[in-house]
Amino acid sequence: MKLNELKKPKGHTFTSKRVGRGIGSGKGKTSGSGHKGQKARSGVAINGFEGGQMPLFRRLPKFGFTNIGRTEYVEMNLEDIQKIIVKNKITEDQVINIDLLKKLSIIKKKNTLKLKILGRGEMSSKNSIECHKISKSAQEKTKKTGNNVTIS
Repeated sequence: MKLNELKKPKGHTFTSKRVGRGIGSGKGKTSGSGHKGQKARSGVAINGFEGGQMPLFRRLPKFGFTNIGRTEYVEMNLEDIQKIIVKNKITEDQVINIDLLKKLSIIKKKNTLKLKILGRGEMSSKNSIECHKISKSAQEKTKKTGNNVTIS
């Protein structure tokens, strides 16, 4: 085996640009960077620069407000809770709360979240529910089926 008999490995699809290898290569001397100036140097930092024109991020208006102290709720409909009960074979003596949902890895977030129950769908099982908020329609539906709801 000789150096000129070597083949490229399978999956290799491009040849890397070899710069600074003589004037005949087309990428010799300045290696495609042109002459002098900021772009010829290393560490160019002109990402948002538009040639003196007001940059786009400064032309667009600022709006809105993000409250860092907001409380995040995990919202679940009654039909979702019923699916969870059926899928995970939860018995009627188990309380459905945020800790159980985290244990079953339905909720992935590690920080303490609050649970809000919404009223879409029906719930046939009589599990007691522990939540932080509940909508009016969900409360009415849980009362009809005889579920015990505690709001903490």
